[in-house]
This record gives sequence, structure tokens and C-alpha cells, in this order.
Amino acid sequence: MNEQTLSERLERVAAHVSTGARLADIGSDHAYLPVALMRRGLIESAVAGEVALTPFQAATRTVRENDFSERIIVRRADGLQAIEARDRINAVSLCGMGGETIRDILASGQSRLTGEERLILQPNGGEQPLRRWLMEHDYRILSEEVLRENRFDYEIIVAERSGPVAYREEELFFGPLLMQARSAAFLAKWERLLNLKQRTLLNLARARETLPAGKVQELERQVTWITVLLAESS
Repeated sequence: MNEQTLSERLERVAAHVSTGARLADIGSDHAYLPVALMRRGLIESAVAGEVALTPFQAATRTVRENDFSERIIVRRADGLQAIEARDRINAVSLCGMGGETIRDILASGQSRLTGEERLILQPNGGEQPLRRWLMEHDYRILSEEVLRENRFDYEIIVAERSGPVAYREEELFFGPLLMQARSAAFLAKWERLLNLKQRTLLNLARARETLPAGKVQELERQVTWITVLLAESS
């Protein structure tokens, strides 16, 4: 993967960035996403934010080698601290992190958001707490998709702030739009996870391990939800 050939996962993220956007790519790594979008003439400007030194240097190098230093600003900063008011950002991407980490970055950096930005999020797990945060902060989910790449299942969640919104617990767990569409990739993901969760329950019972009752009950509830969903979709 490089700035000319993105991974399938980042290509799907790129597809949700509006033409002419001013993008903040947080945790940009090598800045492949903003540079690829700029090479294609799809964005007006970008900020590539990185907190760690090595990826910050890699991002700086990618931007410089593609002659985009005047249109893509690389900043070493923690999370949304990379965004400044003068950037007039209207799209924010956070990819390749756990959902809880993305949630925490959004929560701690809220003062850097105007509420007008489109959020394009690609969590590596932890989608449920991330969706809960979006709901509690008036972000409506506009698009969701599942894809499988290199033996891993990835979800992409696109949201914009639009006023109060309410999702049921099952919708937070599966994704409200994913539950409606029930794509082949979505169902295959949950078939795999059902087997994993069932084995976990079985192993706990065999080992007679003592876990907090709430955790076992939550796992059992998830198994029931997934079993029903798959049965309804067969």
C-alpha cells in the first residue's frame, strides 16, 4: 500500500470523503489517505495528524515527496489537537484504531470540532461503544459497511451531527444500517463471531472459571442476538 494504491479498507474510507472537502486525517501514519485524495484532485486541503514521531516523520516525507506541502499540513499532535480553526475542516477521518480509542479521541477533542464535520470512522473492533458515543452526542449514522481484508473484518461508520437520535441496544451492537442491509459480508462476520462467542462460553463452563455475572450475562445476550439475527436472515 502507498499513496497511489490504497488498501481496500482505505479506498472505502476515501469513497466517503466529499469532493472538495477539507480533511483532517487523525492518526494518519504515512499520510497515504490525504495524499491519495489530493493526487486524485478530490480534496481542497488536508491536515495529517500524528502523535508518534516515526509516523509523523513518515507522513511529512510522503507529503513532501508528492509536492503537497502547501496543501497538506502535517502536525505532530495528540488526536484532534492537530486541528486548528483556520483549517476550516469539514471532514475528519480516524482509521485503524479500536472503537474505544476513536471514541476517546472524539470525546477529548470535542472543543476542536464545530459540529459541521462529517466523521468517517474505521474502528478495529469496539464499534458498539463508538456508536453509543455518537448517539449520545447527536450524531446520526449516515452510512455503514463491512468488508473483509487480510482475514480481518472491518467496519466503516460515517456520521454527521444532526440533532437527537436514538438507537436500540441491538442497533448499537450490530449497526442500525448494517442490520437493515444484512449484506453477505455482514452476515459472514457475525457467523464467525457467533462461533467464537459460543466457544468462549463453553470453555468458561468447562474451566469452571468465575467471572462477574454481568459479563457472562452480556456474552449470553450477545449470543442470543446473533443467533436470532442469523436465523431471520437465512
